[in-house]
Amino acid sequence: MTAVYAKNVKKYFKDDVALNRVSFTAKKGEITGLVGPDGSGKTTLIRLLTGLMNFDGGELEVLGVKMPNKSGKFLEHIGYMPQKFGLYEDLSVLENLRLYAYLQDTAHTDIHIDELLKFTKLKPFSSRRAANLSGGMKQKLALACTLIKKPKILLLDEPSVGVDPISRRDLWEMIRTLLDDEMAVIWSTSYLNEAQMCDSVLLLNEGNVLYSGSPDKLMSKLEGRVFKIEGDFFNKREALGSILESEALLDAALVGSYIKAVSQKYMSFPYEILEKIGNNIEVSDLEPSFEDAFLDVLGVKTKAHSVLASVMSDFSEQKNLITAQNLTKKFGNFTAVDDISFTVNAGEVFGFLGPNGAGKSTMFKMLCGLLTPTSGKIKILNGKLTDTKIRQNIGYMAQKFSLYGDLKLKDNLNFFARLYEVKNVDEKIETMIDIFDFKKYLHVKANELPLGIKQRLALACSLMHEPSILFLDEPTSGIDVITRKEFWTHINNVAKHGVCVMVTTHFMDEAEYCDKIMLIYKGKAIAVGTPDELKAQVSPSASMEDAFIRLISIYDEESEHKK
Repeated sequence: MTAVYAKNVKKYFKDDVALNRVSFTAKKGEITGLVGPDGSGKTTLIRLLTGLMNFDGGELEVLGVKMPNKSGKFLEHIGYMPQKFGLYEDLSVLENLRLYAYLQDTAHTDIHIDELLKFTKLKPFSSRRAANLSGGMKQKLALACTLIKKPKILLLDEPSVGVDPISRRDLWEMIRTLLDDEMAVIWSTSYLNEAQMCDSVLLLNEGNVLYSGSPDKLMSKLEGRVFKIEGDFFNKREALGSILESEALLDAALVGSYIKAVSQKYMSFPYEILEKIGNNIEVSDLEPSFEDAFLDVLGVKTKAHSVLASVMSDFSEQKNLITAQNLTKKFGNFTAVDDISFTVNAGEVFGFLGPNGAGKSTMFKMLCGLLTPTSGKIKILNGKLTDTKIRQNIGYMAQKFSLYGDLKLKDNLNFFARLYEVKNVDEKIETMIDIFDFKKYLHVKANELPLGIKQRLALACSLMHEPSILFLDEPTSGIDVITRKEFWTHINNVAKHGVCVMVTTHFMDEAEYCDKIMLIYKGKAIAVGTPDELKAQVSPSASMEDAFIRLISIYDEESEHKK
C-alpha cells in the first residue's frame, strides 16, 4: 500500500525554490531514502510530510490523508526524528522516555517503554543521564522516543550523522524490524552506502527530482564504467591527481593500495595515462556503488588539484613530525587513552577510527596541547608542545567547530589570521575567500551558515597559518558527498606538500584514503596498519566497515575470555 503520494509538490521560501514539482511515492513496509547535496530540499520535504508546514502547489497525501493536516488524530500516526532531536540532557534514559510518553498521553506506558528499552538495547543504561550517552546511544534513545506512539510512518532526518559504524548498523537492524509491522520509513541520509540499502531512493538537487526508483536500477547504468587501477605506483597521491586530470574520468579515489575510477558517460578509459603513474599498472572492472551513480547523475567532476595546497609551504623534507610514546590520559578512575604509541611522518595521512567514546578526540586534544597527558611523552617537530613556535605549526579543526558563532564569516578569518600572527593578513584572507568561494557569505554570522560552508570555513581557519601538522576531527560529518570530495582533494594535495594530516572519521570509505590507520577501542589501540592490512585481518574480501566491526568484536570476545 502507498504511504506517501506526491505529485508536482512545490515549496518556496521568499524568492528561493526549495522544492520544484516533486513527485514520488513511498510504500508501507519499505524504506525510502532521501538523498541529495546540502540545500537540495530533503529536510523541507520531510517537514511537509509531518503536516507541520504548508506547501505552495501540487498534491500531497500521507497515509491517505490530504496534506497539510494538523489534526491530533492524524499526527499521532506520524513519527518524526529531526536532525537535532530534543532529548533532555539532565534526565536519564528512562526519564526521557517517560516524559515523551506523558507528553503524548500514551497508554500502557511502562510496558511499552520496557519493550523500547529492550528493542534499542538501552535497558542496561536506563538510569544514565542523556548527556553522558555516546552519540550512537543518543540516536537510539531519540528513536525510542519517536516510537512511543507506535507510528504508521517514520520520518528520519539524517539519523546516523556522527554515529559510528556499529551504532549505525544497529539502527538499520532496528528499522528493518519495524518494517515487519508494515510501517513506512522515509530516511534522509548523507551516507551513500545507506542509500544503497534502501528499497527505493529519491535523489534531489536544488529542489528538483533527478531520480526516483530502485538503487540497483540506478547503479546498473554504470556497468562497465567503474575501474580498479592497481600496481606499483610511483606515488599514490600523484597518481590519483594524474588520473583525475583526464577529461575521460568523472571521479577517482584511493581505496587502500589501489585507485578506483569512474569514466564519463560515452567515454572510454584513458589507458594512455597508465605508463605515467607507475610500473605494471593493471586495470579491471569493479561493481558500481550508489556513490558512483550519485556523482554520475549530478554530473560533477572531481577536481584533480587543490588551489589551497598550491599556496601552502612545502614540508616534504621533514621526518617524524609526531611521536607519541605510551600516551595515557585519565579522568579520575576513567582511562580515556591507555598506553598508545605511534609515529607520523611528513606527507602521511594517519587515520584514527573507533566507536563514539573510544578516546579519539581525547587523543587529538593531547596532541594539540589542549589536554595534558597523565603519562607518556609527545614530541612535535622534535620539540615540546609548551614551545609556542611548535604550537604555531599545528592546525586544528575541532569536531564541534572552534568558530565564533556570533562573528561574521570574514571576521572569523580575520580573527584566526591575527591569532596565528599570519603575515600579509588581508592578502591571505582574500586568498581563502577566493579558494572556498565565500563571497556570498562574507557578512553572515558563522552560526547561521549552511553546514557545508561552515565546514569549509573551519578548514580555512585551521590552515590560515600554513601549519606543517593538521588535525581534523570528523571534518566531513554530516556534509554531502560533493563537499566531502572537495575536502579530500584539499587533504590529499596538502599531504603531497609534506603536511602531516591526522584525521578521525566515521566514513569507512574515508578510512581507505589514509596511509595508515589506528583502530581505538575503550582507550586502547587494538589494531594498527594500512587499510589493506586491517581488512586482511578479517578476510580477503572484507570491507573497511566489516573490518571495523569484526576487529572490535574479536577484542570483546578475547577480553571476555580472559575474565
